[in-house]
Amino acid sequence: MRKLWMLAALLLLPLAATATEFKEGVNYKVISSAPASAQQNVTEFFSYYCPHCYVFSKKYIPQLKANLPAGMAFKQNHVDFIGREMGKVMSRAFAISEVLGVTDKIEPLLFSEIHEKHHRFQSIEEVKQFYVDNGVDSKKFEAAAGSFMVNSMVDSMRRATENSGIEGVPAIIINDKYLIKNESLKSFEEMQELVGYLSKLP
Repeated sequence: MRKLWMLAALLLLPLAATATEFKEGVNYKVISSAPASAQQNVTEFFSYYCPHCYVFSKKYIPQLKANLPAGMAFKQNHVDFIGREMGKVMSRAFAISEVLGVTDKIEPLLFSEIHEKHHRFQSIEEVKQFYVDNGVDSKKFEAAAGSFMVNSMVDSMRRATENSGIEGVPAIIINDKYLIKNESLKSFEEMQELVGYLSKLP
């Protein structure tokens, strides 16, 4: 919980120029002994039920994506440890939106529905209706919901969450190996600097 409060404080800080010497165990944690992923990537672990993730998605993710090192991909991993059983449903909902190619459209609407309108979804059927109301074809949703691709993605996200050892979100992992310690950072710009630094580590 303390980490989430520290992250909340980070989100309120203005962008400021930094020249930080980053250290393992202080600014980042190595979560895998394997070499860093050959395909460079930044992965955001998040939950639709996380209010800090909502703020992060609106205010900082666009900047993060726009300033990634050349050749580095941005990925998302929905966690299911928030929201009880609906956490699992929302992981599937995210996977469905990815397979259907509608995440950029649905994600901000879903975040707003939960955190601005305080809508408490109760089932995958209710989530489906929300998608349909926002332009997703009902039959395409149904076909994707139980598809091999969605099932595989849900399983992959769950394993990635377990392997990462994260206890809160949003969390940023670089190249499937380096977990940023949010509480150590003084500004979002410093996070961007750390992303660049970690992208160069083996």
